[in-house]
Amino acid sequence: MTALTNRKQTLLDVLTICLLTLVISALLILACKASPVEAASLFVKGIFGTKASFAEIFVKACPLILTGLGCAVAFRTGFFNIGAEGQFYVGAISATLVALGLPQVPGVVRIVLCMVVAFVCGGIWALIAAVFKTRFNISEIIVTIMLNYIVINFLGYAVRSFLMDPAGNVPQSAKIDQAAQLPNLITSTRFHAGIVLAFVLAAVVWFLMEKTTVGYELKAVGLNQRAAACNGVPVVRSIIFSAFLSGGLAAIAGSIEVLAIQKKLMEGISGDCGYTAVLIALVAFNRPLGVVAVAILYAAMEVGASSMQRQLGVPSAIVSIIIGVVVVLILAKELLRWYNLRKKG
Repeated sequence: MTALTNRKQTLLDVLTICLLTLVISALLILACKASPVEAASLFVKGIFGTKASFAEIFVKACPLILTGLGCAVAFRTGFFNIGAEGQFYVGAISATLVALGLPQVPGVVRIVLCMVVAFVCGGIWALIAAVFKTRFNISEIIVTIMLNYIVINFLGYAVRSFLMDPAGNVPQSAKIDQAAQLPNLITSTRFHAGIVLAFVLAAVVWFLMEKTTVGYELKAVGLNQRAAACNGVPVVRSIIFSAFLSGGLAAIAGSIEVLAIQKKLMEGISGDCGYTAVLIALVAFNRPLGVVAVAILYAAMEVGASSMQRQLGVPSAIVSIIIGVVVVLILAKELLRWYNLRKKG
């Protein structure tokens, strides 16, 4: 009976959040002197209107899934990794160096090598903050944010010096040759092989976190480090492992962006998806499958909003406002639930 009541309450909460979101969205569109009905029609058409637009949802969701998974793994272990943006850049730089530096290596082998190197480098970059946290008790939030600035500015230096395309004068690398590019899987779209890899890695992370002893240890450390240590869980090792995995996943997102979408290294390559990943992980309550769902929903909203903006003149920034409202409503619901439980206890 209690489980049934909880499910009904959860459904009611979801419906309430959706209704409030729709009302606020309509008011924002009206404030722009546009028709909410027409805006909604263009929004849906922008998502499902063509094969290319629908595939674009998954193109935009791919880096969000991987960086979101990285944040979720770290957060559930109590390691607040705000450095997915920097780790994304590390992956992009590493993949570019391998792809351009080893032209004699066969294509498939080079692609795999790019991703492995990116994963390792991204993991090591995240380990810097983990070591500071476990050895010196320095906040990983501060360290990861500072590391973001370092690697973002390093990329700017790299594409203006040793990685700059010798055939041009624009701050970007040379184009990665066709053999080392991730192929598109659906014609007339940008749906690439990296998207499939993102879903596979999401399944692997879910299995690791939910079905293995390692995942149990990571979650135990995140819930209570002292209790976990008293029960024989290796706290430091768990934090180190979660940081490495978190940074590696975000770095793979960077390598895919270089090999599948941009096909060269340039400034601003992430589109701030590393910062958006923090939001996605929190909205998904740090659940791997939830991250996939939220990332796809976020990407769909971006694609639909772009269509709405082009044809109706409605600012795409409305999507950011709506997403912020949804986050606030979800957090408010959780805060109210926590308050009620505490009151009953």
